[in-house]
Parts: sequence; structure tokens; C-alpha cells
Amino acid sequence: MNGNQHDLTLRLGPDELRVRGLYETISIVNDVMVALWFVAGSILFFSESTTTVGTWFFLVGSVQLLIRPLIRLSRRIHLGRIAPDRSTSSARDF
Repeated sequence: MNGNQHDLTLRLGPDELRVRGLYETISIVNDVMVALWFVAGSILFFSESTTTVGTWFFLVGSVQLLIRPLIRLSRRIHLGRIAPDRSTSSARDF
């Protein structure tokens, strides 16, 4: 991690990808995955032969819905450790 302690820097050969706001990025990726599980599950419900797989996709999506508040809680705990005065601020909550 370079620069800001909360940034994630990935190096791929001579290229560098810097992800700022790691917790927000994780939350966005999780939300996209939830949507994909539910869309796939919905499509699979159109055929009786794939209904069971669709049900499993809905279950996985539901578990990921639980992950979102856990990401937010982790962020608050982390902020509380590094900057106690910022841990109650919700201005950048997502």
C-alpha cells in the first residue's frame, strides 16, 4: 500500500492500478455480485429443470446481502481504530 494507508495498489508489470476507498470498492463489487446472482436465479426459474439451481443462486445472493452491512461494520471499526473522531461520521457511508 502506497500513499494513503487506505488505498490498494496492484502492480502488473510496469502498470499500476490504485484502488482508493477500499471498503467502498468492496461494497460496490459485492452489490454487483448480488444483482448477478438474482438475475441468474430469475432466469433459471423460467424452466422447471433449472429451478433448483435458481433457488441456490437466490440463496447465495441472500447471503451476500448479509455481507454488505458486515463490510460497513468493518469499515466503522477500522475508522474507529485509526481516527476515533471519524468513526461516527456517516458522510461517506455507502
